[in-house]
Amino acid sequence: MIKYAIARMIIRHYSRKTDAAKYRGMRKWEERMVAKYVKLPRKCVVVPEDAGGVPSEWVGWEGADAGRIILYFHGGGYVLCSPKTHRDLACRLARTCAARVLSVDYRLAPEHPHPAAVDDAISAYRWLLESGINPSRIAVMGDSAGGGLTLALLQKLRDRKLTLPACAVCMSPWADLTCSGSSMKENARRDPMLPPRVVADFARHYAAEKDLSLPSISPLFGDFAGLPPLLIHVGMDEVLLDDSRRVAEKASAAGVAVELKIWPKMIHVFQAMAFMLPQARQSIREIGEFIERHIP
Repeated sequence: MIKYAIARMIIRHYSRKTDAAKYRGMRKWEERMVAKYVKLPRKCVVVPEDAGGVPSEWVGWEGADAGRIILYFHGGGYVLCSPKTHRDLACRLARTCAARVLSVDYRLAPEHPHPAAVDDAISAYRWLLESGINPSRIAVMGDSAGGGLTLALLQKLRDRKLTLPACAVCMSPWADLTCSGSSMKENARRDPMLPPRVVADFARHYAAEKDLSLPSISPLFGDFAGLPPLLIHVGMDEVLLDDSRRVAEKASAAGVAVELKIWPKMIHVFQAMAFMLPQARQSIREIGEFIERHIP
């Protein structure tokens, strides 16, 4: 845990300097850091894919394909990150879940504001179905903004009467872009990753002048009836903690089979620190167990 404490200090140092207006430089810096410090195992295979016109990539682990598909949406506030920045996490999920991961490079704001990301998510899912993938073999998954996008996609698929996937997993989902959860204030000092001012800036980058409470922007305010089983993992120290709590409450009230686990002392998308953090590896194992139950 000493390494984790040091990592939190480093993250806090850089997050305080985050300026949402400098998103282009931040994107380049992230990819440089990942290229420099993250080395994928030899058994991890990455193959580019055009998923219905949406740039994506398949991430798999040799010998660990049980015919399952994970449709994955990366986080980054709808402004930052890419499948490249999330390859290590996708690789670990592919191995643990015995699945192929389709990591979607959806369009980012502010160049492509809402509904670009939602449209790309729908296109990628439709492409899987049109490719002959049985939806009962698909899990939709995402972290942070990707977790919110997962929920928005499920609501859209249901409304359009498309066959839903077997299940879904959200890691620290950003489901309320109005930032109305009480943890936005209560955890502002504890969370080294997400300064509330930056969260609000990213919301405006994504939604421009639209109503932030629209369900396709903030799926927390949407209808959860009829959605597939849902697993949510979130850190206790996050400003977005209440997003997960309230999503779980609304989903459960709507009759959805939902599992919520709040990890003590953990930060936003701590699963991305699996290379050093045993809790992150345990979370990924539990995600694998959830997938096994719903896609046997």
